[in-house]
Amino acid sequence: MKLLGHVDSLKSQTSIKFAAFIFISVASFYLGKHWSDGSRQLIFFSRQSPSGTTSSSPSIALSPNLDKEFNVSALIESPEPPRSAKSEGKWASGSLKAPPPPPEFKIYGIVDENGTMSDKFEIGEFDTDLVENWDNGTGIEAETGKEDVRSTFRVKKFGFCGENMREYIPCLDNVEAIKRLKSTERGERFERHCPEKGKGLNCLVPAPKGYRPPIPWPRSRDEVWFNNVPHTRLVEDKGGQNWISRKGKDKFKFPGGGTQFIHGADQYLNQISKMVPDITFGHHIRVVLDVGCGVASFGAYLMSRNVITMSVAPKDVHENQIQFALERGVPAMVAAFATRRLLYPSQAFDLIHCSRCRINWTRDDGILLLEVNRMLRAGGYFAWAAQPVYKHEEALEEQWEEMLNLTTRLCWNLVKKEGYIAIWQKPLDNSCYLSREAGTSPPLCDQDDDPDNVWYVDLKACISRLPENGYGANVAPWPARLQIPPDRLQSIQIDSYIARKELFTAESKYWNEIVDSYVRALHWKKFQLRNVLDMRASFGGFAAAIIENQLDAWVLNVVPISGPNTLPVIYDRGLIGVMHDWCEPFDTYPRTYDFLHAAGLFSIERKRCNMSTIMLEMDRILRPGGRVYIRDSLDVMDELEDIAKAMGWRPTLRDTSEGPHANKRIEGCKSWNGGMLLMSFSSYNWCAVCYREG
Repeated sequence: MKLLGHVDSLKSQTSIKFAAFIFISVASFYLGKHWSDGSRQLIFFSRQSPSGTTSSSPSIALSPNLDKEFNVSALIESPEPPRSAKSEGKWASGSLKAPPPPPEFKIYGIVDENGTMSDKFEIGEFDTDLVENWDNGTGIEAETGKEDVRSTFRVKKFGFCGENMREYIPCLDNVEAIKRLKSTERGERFERHCPEKGKGLNCLVPAPKGYRPPIPWPRSRDEVWFNNVPHTRLVEDKGGQNWISRKGKDKFKFPGGGTQFIHGADQYLNQISKMVPDITFGHHIRVVLDVGCGVASFGAYLMSRNVITMSVAPKDVHENQIQFALERGVPAMVAAFATRRLLYPSQAFDLIHCSRCRINWTRDDGILLLEVNRMLRAGGYFAWAAQPVYKHEEALEEQWEEMLNLTTRLCWNLVKKEGYIAIWQKPLDNSCYLSREAGTSPPLCDQDDDPDNVWYVDLKACISRLPENGYGANVAPWPARLQIPPDRLQSIQIDSYIARKELFTAESKYWNEIVDSYVRALHWKKFQLRNVLDMRASFGGFAAAIIENQLDAWVLNVVPISGPNTLPVIYDRGLIGVMHDWCEPFDTYPRTYDFLHAAGLFSIERKRCNMSTIMLEMDRILRPGGRVYIRDSLDVMDELEDIAKAMGWRPTLRDTSEGPHANKRIEGCKSWNGGMLLMSFSSYNWCAVCYREG
């Protein structure tokens, strides 16, 4: 009972305190309101005295705006009244100060102040030392402000090169670099010597006067237009050997002969097959290298036997022989056996052929024949047709003995010597090399030597080892090998191991479906596609699709050095290809390809070089009347379009077959010469098909 009484007393005390607090608060409010004079005051507290010195005790001051009325709403979002002439005079006289101008709106992207796309934008400080000086008729468009050094800079148009550059190959016609060579004894002048960065091609290479669309294949195997390759040197030098002759005033004729096969390439090929029955053209022999090819009649006649031949020769005294070969529609490249490796992988060719190719195979302890050995497939054949094989002069017999001695040390087996032809076969593995006497020259290459590393790599005086697992030797016969994932797919350095075969199959299916749709929808079989260049070939799926869709064309597969080296896979499929850096010019004559294909090329290479460099090189090697297919990411579209305009193409947008509401469009661009560039855009990629007329 005492506890309950104590609790009640506590509750009564709390209530009394609360009531007292409420009473004091209300009383203070009414007293303050009663004693206030009702005026508006703003009171400032300060420690500074009126004299300007700081005081230790704070002082109190009233606002100078005491008892003044202000219309605050009129000060918010008040429209500026129109200026009268009188007020304008005040501004001019300086009685009223003009407000400072708003800061200048600077654009540092491709979106303007209204949020719309624009091709005019600031690019930062303008440094003339970093900009190429375009000449030869190339126009430059630049807009510079009066008080700012920033400029909008772009090439307005590319002009034409001089008449002396109609057959210009930049890396092989670099006269200044060739003059600086310390030695030319081993053919150094025939190798690549590219112009320095910034001094390359900056103009459009013109076609010869009277140029005509090439004669279609297979007629082009036997005749071409004179004005397309207007050179008669080979007719004068090799006409008696059935290389080439004039046919009237407007054509060259190719009888199909060669220095060692005057009676024609077909008879010569039949002789080789009879000498070695295992040389079954179009079956086990699919990919061939013809060294010192002349006008490539050997490779031209092999095409009817389902054999694709890479015909190579230097740009020497017969400098137009490769140009004639490509004009005929035969695979060919300018290349020389000199001091560097050729740009083809190890175990690339099933047969390598040399008919009077004027190469001293035994010089420098056989270093040039060792390069042949590197490129020759295990179990492949080397056919040599030359005077030392059949002539009995003392000097020539010595050359034959030297060749026989060298090939024996290389473990090559002389399969057959008949008439003026000798044929050797390369071993299938390293067992013979390992069983040679100690100290035998040439030695095996080191274990860490990569025989597929070829870009600017010097020749090596050693025997390239064959893979212990037999990779490269066990390829299926043609045509099955085209679609079978080869063993060397596993040795390619890519970010995949388990799914490599699936990637290979998926790529082949992808390109086959695309090319099939073009054949049906765009009537590709009506185009005169013959010489095709795939500028970023990967596993060669595009080239395989060309074959599967029975287009009468051949494809040179280019593997850029910026990506994985897939050339061994390409050759194991029965296709041909080459290593290249697209920041440098390609080793071919102008106007040599009907069709250029570039999938995903520019988005990769623009990190390394100027895209206009690649586009100008494409223009150089593309035939008038040729076409280009570009497929790439959307973010390279604007720059490529600007370059296309500078090269004379005028774009127009068209709908695709999906209709006007699809996320793709086709853009047609008329070029300076009446050609057409077609681009289809999507949210992921865009592609272009370019058509040029002469």
